[in-house]
Amino acid sequence: MGRDTAGRSDRSRLRRRSFLKAASVTSATGAVAIAGCLGGAREPGTVVMTAATDVEGIMHSDGDEPSIQQALWDAGLDEDIRVEIQTVVSDSNQRMQSAQSALQAGRAPPDIHMMDSGWTIPFILREQTTNLSEHLSDDVLDRVENDYLEAIVETARHPETDDLHGLPLFPDLGFMVYRQDYIEDAGHDTEDWAEEPPSWEEFSTAVSDAMSEADVEYGFTTQAAAYEGLACCSFNEVMTSWGGAYFGGVENLFTAGDRPITVDDENVVDAIRMLRTFINEDDSNALDEYDEICPSSIVQWTEQESLNPFSAGDAVAHRNWSFVMAETGGEDAFGEDLGVTTMPTAVSEDEAENEGVGGTTSALGGWNLVVSPYTDRREEALQVLEAFASEEVMLTILELAGFLPPVIELVTEAEEDEIGPIARYTDQVERASENAIPRPVTDVWPEQSALIYQEVNAALRGEKAPDVAMSDLSERLEGSETEVAQQNGD
Repeated sequence: MGRDTAGRSDRSRLRRRSFLKAASVTSATGAVAIAGCLGGAREPGTVVMTAATDVEGIMHSDGDEPSIQQALWDAGLDEDIRVEIQTVVSDSNQRMQSAQSALQAGRAPPDIHMMDSGWTIPFILREQTTNLSEHLSDDVLDRVENDYLEAIVETARHPETDDLHGLPLFPDLGFMVYRQDYIEDAGHDTEDWAEEPPSWEEFSTAVSDAMSEADVEYGFTTQAAAYEGLACCSFNEVMTSWGGAYFGGVENLFTAGDRPITVDDENVVDAIRMLRTFINEDDSNALDEYDEICPSSIVQWTEQESLNPFSAGDAVAHRNWSFVMAETGGEDAFGEDLGVTTMPTAVSEDEAENEGVGGTTSALGGWNLVVSPYTDRREEALQVLEAFASEEVMLTILELAGFLPPVIELVTEAEEDEIGPIARYTDQVERASENAIPRPVTDVWPEQSALIYQEVNAALRGEKAPDVAMSDLSERLEGSETEVAQQNGD
């Protein structure tokens, strides 16, 4: 379906930041939300979907303000069908456990589960999803196949049959945002950073100098707590930019049981040593070429805690998800003083030993919509998914919440009055999508992720030397892979 220019013009007048200030932060790892449920008898046509409060806040509106529900109706959804949100907790692992509890019990509603791209595949493999390849229209399936970002689609496919079991709602991509004014006032030229990210060494020097010149408390803020986001995303990006990987090349991302374990390779260890240097340059494992630019508190920070100093103007640079461009790039925030790039680099793709790593990168996060196999409103739920595949619905979600559409071209072709500040950074969005690095989303990733973030966090806190932590992690992952191989009869 083509774009409705009149509807789009009306939506462009919405004050985006008025929502963003009230909304919680969504990322690959979850969003601030409250637990909730829908009780009692349902009205005919009501479809229940799990989501956090940020999605709940834009699903319906009072009066004539834009909403996802209205966009779904405008996209052709039967007006007798209404989506109600069952709110879920903030932590992604807890959200996964909640979905698992409902599906193992054969309980519905919810009719549609909003699943993290990092744990959709385990549910597919447990046959707790509906095969959308058998139910969605050919038009929608063709659109997903040909127009959607391939990296997010792969997280919603059955790894053995290639059938589609989830409809990507929005991908998320990691970005490095920074204060151009701070860095340039310190004598560093950032003109080329938008097109070609700096090296990590150049980045740390520039941030260190800017921190002193601007007299701000923080240099670089990021997420390094012991949680899913460290394993899947913030460390995954840094490790990949060093040419490192958990399981060799990208060809090993989606099949567990017989993979090389490469977390104790020198490049992975050096990636941790660099981050440790950012926290404490006097540490015995520090690298000489880098400066101390991170507060020690990053080892306890997730998305929102790490964002707060940057959005308050008290940090030079910050790593977070795509929403941060809308959050901090408006004229009532930093405006054009906000610089955006993908991750700095340490090892080029040509220098990296494994395929698909090295160079700049962007962690892939995001969420998929999965229809419960136990719903008694499957046809209505499928109609909802068909409508979510509309470009106009994607643009509504982008405009209201800053979440990237699964069709990246909708961003690169849009104007700023349509989608807000993110339109200034379309080249960076495109580069991020081209260099997106997924986490290894196998059925054992939830368990392996916990092993990874525990050991990486221990090294960043200085509790273990980086090489010792990665050696220990290698042994633990080897045991996990061996167990999978035995279960598979290999």
